[in-house]
Formats: sequence, C-alpha cells, structure tokens
Amino acid sequence: MAIGRQNPNPRQRLAAIAAVLSLCTVAYAAPKYKVLLDFNGADGYGPSDGVTVDQKGNVYGAAGNGGTGNCRNGCGLIFELTRNAEGKWTETILYSFQGGDDGSYPSGSLVLDAAGSLSGTTSGAGAHNSGTAFALTPGSKQWTEQTLYSFCPKIGKSGCTDGGGTQAGLTQDAEGNLYGTKSGGGGYGGAVFELSPNSGGWRELMLHTFGVKRGDGALPYASPILDAAGNLYGTTQGGGNQCGSSTCGTVYELTPLAGGSWKETVLFRFDSYDGAWPGGGALLMDSAGALYGTTENGGTYGGVVFKLTPLGNGHWKETTVYDFQGGAKGWLPGAGVVMDKSGNLYGTTDGGGGPNGCGVIYKLAPAEKENWKYSVLHTFGRVGDGCVPAGNLAIDGKGNLYGGTVLGGTKGYGVVFELTP
Repeated sequence: MAIGRQNPNPRQRLAAIAAVLSLCTVAYAAPKYKVLLDFNGADGYGPSDGVTVDQKGNVYGAAGNGGTGNCRNGCGLIFELTRNAEGKWTETILYSFQGGDDGSYPSGSLVLDAAGSLSGTTSGAGAHNSGTAFALTPGSKQWTEQTLYSFCPKIGKSGCTDGGGTQAGLTQDAEGNLYGTKSGGGGYGGAVFELSPNSGGWRELMLHTFGVKRGDGALPYASPILDAAGNLYGTTQGGGNQCGSSTCGTVYELTPLAGGSWKETVLFRFDSYDGAWPGGGALLMDSAGALYGTTENGGTYGGVVFKLTPLGNGHWKETTVYDFQGGAKGWLPGAGVVMDKSGNLYGTTDGGGGPNGCGVIYKLAPAEKENWKYSVLHTFGRVGDGCVPAGNLAIDGKGNLYGGTVLGGTKGYGVVFELTP
C-alpha cells in the first residue's frame, strides 16, 4: 500500500514561512537613508563638492557660505561631523573663512593626508582676490589654518603668472605635492597645475595648458586623479572637436617626463552619442587601471556613465556603462562614481527622480557579458530631505555612502546624508 506524504501541521508551516521571509528580508533589505546634518545657514550651506570620510568614520566638508566671515551670507567654513556611542552626529566648525588673505567661498572637495590634515581651495578673496589653496592642521584644542598659495587674476600682472583661481578640489601625492585644475587659467582653455612646498613657501607650476593644439580639451572643471606611477587623469567639459561646430569634452592623461615637464595625451573625445560634457566629478580608476566617469549630457536623454579600458600601446576602449533615461530613474549626473569592494558603482544625479526633480542615488551592479544592472537606491525631494546632490559620493570601509546636497532640508540650505546600500 502506498504511503502518502504527510502534511506538516499549521504551526510548522508558519514557522517555515517565517524562516523563508526572514531570509528574503536580509537578502533584499531596502537601503537605509539618514540625514546627518540639516544646515541652517549660519552653520554652513550644503557642500557643493561632496564630503570626505576618515578611517574613524568622521565626515569632513566645505560649505561655500555661512560662518562668521565678513561676506554676504558668510565667507564659508570647514566642518566635521562625528558620531557618538548612541549613533547621534554632532557638527563642529573647524574654521570660518574671514574673506581676507585666508580666502572665501571654499568650493572644492577636501584632501585628507596621513597626518589628519585637510587641504582645499577657495574661489574668492586671498592676496590677489582670486582664491587660495589652504591647509588645516589639527591641534590639541583647535585646528590651525594656513594659506599655502594665493592665486592671481590674470597673466601678465606683476608677480602673477597663473591666470586665475580654481573651483575644484585638490589631489595629493605621496610627497605632499598638490594638483588641481582651473577652467579659466593658462590663457587658453584652462590648465592643470601643481603646488609644491619649498623653503620659501609654496610654488605653483603649470603642467599643461589646454586649447593650444587642435583636438585638445578645454574647461577642466574636475580635479585630476593620480595612479601609482604618478600619472594624472582627468576630464574637460569642452574641446575635442568631435561634435561638429560644438565641443563635447575629453578624457586626458598627463605623464611626467625627465626634466620636470609633462606630456598630455587625449585618451578619448566624446561625440555626444557616447556622452557630452564631463562634469565636475573626478574620475575613478579600478585595480585593473580602467577609468570610470560620467557626462552631464549626451547619450539618449541626459548623460551617461562611461568606462575606458586600457588595451595597451596607448589605446583605450570606451564603453557606455549606463545611458540615463530620465524620469524616475534620474538624469544629469553632475558627479562621478565610486566603487565598493564587490565592484558595484554608486553615484548621484542632479535631476529626475520624484516630482520635484531633485535627483537620485543610484547603483550599477556588474552583470554577465559586461552588462550592468541599474537601480535607484534613494529619491531626493521628500519633506526634510535634501535636493540636488553635489560632488562624488564618499564610501567608508563598511560600504556606507556619504554625500551632501546644495538644496533641501527643513530650512532649504541643504543636508549631509548617509546611505547604507
């Protein structure tokens, strides 16, 4: 006689269902978003170029307005966010710019060195009223600000040779030299510069001036990045001569040569179909030497995420990782991307998302056959939330993401946020 399969009793069935649901909850837990700081104006405005995270999990940023300086709406400040044992975050203002020789309106991302010092730039004031490069050094009771260099307004002025300041952040090498870009400096289409310490202070050296030769880029808004060999990589929003009467931008490499000079190589020229106008977000280089970035325009609707893969012999292959479609999925990616330990990419858009068009935080997960899966992790614009994220996201050792918005919050001055994917 055949023996039929016994059905579990209702209590066993409920226990089994609960176990399965608990596994699904862990595997598909929704991203957790949290506002860490809601700016009120006096304590700063939302950072225009993202934030920086140290190994202890402290968050640093530059607010272009606010503080105690003698400027309309304040001259800007540098802030730190620290988390206590209960998980609450506290803002500390490390320095308020006064609008004199110390500069005003810090506008770029901050660089954190091994000693815990911060370096950055301002776009106003300074000795020549064209901004500064500065450093903040932690002390036992407070931080000390030092003006490293005051940019000059135009070529030919007595004592000035750099053609203006910068609105981008800096990049630092192992020897402490600082590198940056200026979209209007150099006398043509912008420049890449180096600041190096010497016995008489800091010296500026122009590494490359854009727009001198045909097909070169112009208007480098993003700060450059360094590889292990000391080569610099970056983007220009204009130039390239691949868009007919218009210009769509380039990706470039600067290689140091014997004698102190640098050689520029244009790695890729955008043609609008594969993207146009790389924005203010710095490039990302993975462990294999591939470059990732975004363009604010071009593609199907409004920008793309791209990848450049080195093929050897100076050749590079460009691949469109994602072509933004607008609407709820977002568009206009003004910042670059960051990568976690699993190879997932994260970034933000300035437009799209909800009905307010405040942008989104997105994830791109590698899939089969070099495809990528796109998903929206957070949509900005809810009550008390931020609006229009700015700057590349920062990622900590646990994979948590940090960033800032220039608008939104309960008072309209922007926020600093954390997202756990």
